[in-house]
Parts: sequence; C-alpha cells; structure tokens
Amino acid sequence: MSEKKIIITIDGPSGVGKGTIAKKVAEKLGFSYLDTGAMYRAVALKISNLNINFDSEKELQSILDSTEISFSEDKIFLESEDISKKIRTEDISKLASTLATKKIVREFLVNLQRKIGESGNIVVEGRDMGTYVFPGADFKFYLDANLHERAKRRYLQLKDNDKSIDLETVKKDIEKRDTQDSERKESPLHPALNAVIIDTSDMGKSEVVKEILLRIGGSFK
Repeated sequence: MSEKKIIITIDGPSGVGKGTIAKKVAEKLGFSYLDTGAMYRAVALKISNLNINFDSEKELQSILDSTEISFSEDKIFLESEDISKKIRTEDISKLASTLATKKIVREFLVNLQRKIGESGNIVVEGRDMGTYVFPGADFKFYLDANLHERAKRRYLQLKDNDKSIDLETVKKDIEKRDTQDSERKESPLHPALNAVIIDTSDMGKSEVVKEILLRIGGSFK
C-alpha cells in the first residue's frame, strides 16, 4: 500500500471521536495524521488572544496573512508556540465552529490542508475532508453516533481541562454545533456520496479502528 500515495478521510460531527480513531488508524498503517479541527482551533485561539472583530473580513485577512500553523510529533504549533493544550477548551471549540462558517478562513485552511496532504499516505479527519478538501481520496469514512453518546465522549475529553464543564451544557453545545455545521453555507457537514458510514454509538474505539482497517484492506494488530 505504501507504494501509492494514499489519502484516507474520516469525517463526522462533533464528539464522535474522529481524532482518536484517525490517529490510531494512521499509527497502524504507518501513515501521517492530520487533525484539521485543531487548525481551526489554532486560528480561533489567535483571534481570541488578539480580541479582534472577526466579522471584519479586512481584519480577519490581516490575521490570516501572518498565521503560521504546523504539526510535529502529535503537537500543533502556532507561530512556533506549542498550543496543543490551549486549544482544547469549550470556548475555543465554539469560536472555531463559528469561524468555520467564514469563507475566508476555510479557504486559508483548505489550501494549507491540501498542501500537507500532497505527500500522501495520510489520514485526515474533519468535517468536510471527503466532500470538499480531498474529494478524490482513496478511502472515505463518516463516523456518527447518537447525541447522548457524543456529548458523553466530549465531556470526558474536556473535563480535565475545564472543571466547571457539565454534561448537559456540552450536550446543548453539540446540538448547536450540529445545526451550525450542517446548515452553514461553506462546505456543510454531510457524508460524501461514496463514504462508508459507521455508527459508533455502541462500538469501542478498537472496534471502529478494526472496521476501518478491514474496509481498506489493512491488517489489524
């Protein structure tokens, strides 16, 4: 498989566990892993720190022109600063979702994502990877789960960084983000026509990884 430059996309709504699954699949295949959601969070963090009016396209473009995002050893860097932990808060998550509706932000990050994906042998996860960013991907997956399960997963992910968070608040936020993601004008969230849809509600992480690897002909270790 390594002789061809393979691209695998894993899309899905908030809280479904795309990141963990994609990272594990990449590890099993010896592929690179790209967390595109972290890229939107990085932009959100920068804008939050600068406290700018992101409804102003001119101000937003100025910020994007000076933004540098890179990855190294499972860490994300913003202008050489490791921001891996700083972006894992619910406030940054909400702002990232809002910024994802901005065409100027999406174009900036999509160009960067495609540039990173050019090397191939990569697993990319997000919300529009198979539908828009990499429509010609070799394998496309769309992970889903019921709202309660996704809220529980997100809550467990966030509670270590935010002690004040509660499950009901997370659930309401996910409902809001589902609506925002699916109804946005720019690249709305939906499965690619040729994507394999996997309902992970009653599946463990290892089961989902195994299912994906079986679908692409990989060996599960």
